Amino acid sequence: MGDSDSDGAPRAGGQQAPDEAGERPEESGGGILMGRLFGVPVYVTPSWFVVTALITWFFGNQLDRVLPELGNGRYLVSLFFAVAFYASVLVHELAHTVAALRFDLPVRRIRLQFRGGVSEIEKDSDTPGREFVLAGVGPLLSLVLAGVFYLGMQTVESGTVPGVLLTGLMLSNLIVAVFNLLPGLPLDGGRMLRAVVWKLSGSPMTGTVAAAWTGRVLAVAVLVGFPLVTMESLTDRESFTGLESLTNALLAAILAAIIWTDAGNSLRMARFRERLPALSARALTRRAVPVTAETPLSEALRRANEAGARALVVVDGDGTPLSLVRESGIAGVSQRLRPWVVVGSLAEDLTDGMRVSADLTGEALLEHLRATPATEYLVVEDTGEIYGVLSAGDFERAFIAAMARSAPAPRPRSAP
Repeated sequence: MGDSDSDGAPRAGGQQAPDEAGERPEESGGGILMGRLFGVPVYVTPSWFVVTALITWFFGNQLDRVLPELGNGRYLVSLFFAVAFYASVLVHELAHTVAALRFDLPVRRIRLQFRGGVSEIEKDSDTPGREFVLAGVGPLLSLVLAGVFYLGMQTVESGTVPGVLLTGLMLSNLIVAVFNLLPGLPLDGGRMLRAVVWKLSGSPMTGTVAAAWTGRVLAVAVLVGFPLVTMESLTDRESFTGLESLTNALLAAILAAIIWTDAGNSLRMARFRERLPALSARALTRRAVPVTAETPLSEALRRANEAGARALVVVDGDGTPLSLVRESGIAGVSQRLRPWVVVGSLAEDLTDGMRVSADLTGEALLEHLRATPATEYLVVEDTGEIYGVLSAGDFERAFIAAMARSAPAPRPRSAP
């Protein structure tokens, strides 16, 4: 089903920098790029084709009962239904996307996949009110679509191909809307519940915990209740196959597993966001010594050792920083050659993005580093004074450690 993925996981790796036009290059792993809507790329994943085939098969079998005169042509009609249904899901996701862009929240991409669709919104809303609106617009658009298809049903004759298609699309959009309004993460209703609890408690973490655990309860309810409900509806028919019963049970298990897993991921990401502010440029920065470009590497390292520093900054005669000596470059020069190699030959010229404020912390620091990929960054005070050098490797290790601390501790296992 459609939902918006903005439960707050700042993406640390694989983020590409904007190109010269200010847009990100196309990313791998998203599926087949179908185009851009409102500047956001729309991808179709390989799993979409699998689900489309399944919908075509199931809906086609239903059509055989309603319109037996179609013969094998019923599968062509059901394929049209599957594509039209996913077009409705895309409208649902576009509602989330447009709302996110309206609130100045970046949207990485929209993906149509096994679960329906997802809008990958890269930041959380900054207020519970915006969070509520952002989550609610998707189901609202699905309800509007259901109403539009219902009105269309009144204009055509029932029992015909258009009538059956409009009925199917009305019901499917109604199901999408109602299902997504269920109050548990990762569904839109869960994010709306998160916003309400956030507003009442003043804590987004409290809202996430409440909505995540409600999502887990919902997963159990789906696992147990869905097969029972469908079994009861099947027994009302004159005949049904064991395959139908097994299929419904399998579908319930898959759906419950997705809800349970995503609810847990939302909780884990919320815990991570609580720890994210501890990632501070000032705390992670290595002390550096300024040297001129003509300084031999051996002499520069001697000065660094005396000062207890672990990085070198190349400056001009006025002390203005020009470049950073790459750590990998130093490691590549043997001890006996270091007196003959000048630090300028191992340095990388500074760009504006490689200058980081010592006061940056948390997500602001993460976003800055993602926007300008580099191995080292010059960390400066507000006055422009050199504070030190931040290694991308040091930040990555601290980031991974924070992620690990946010994961639930493994339960002890009893001895066999």
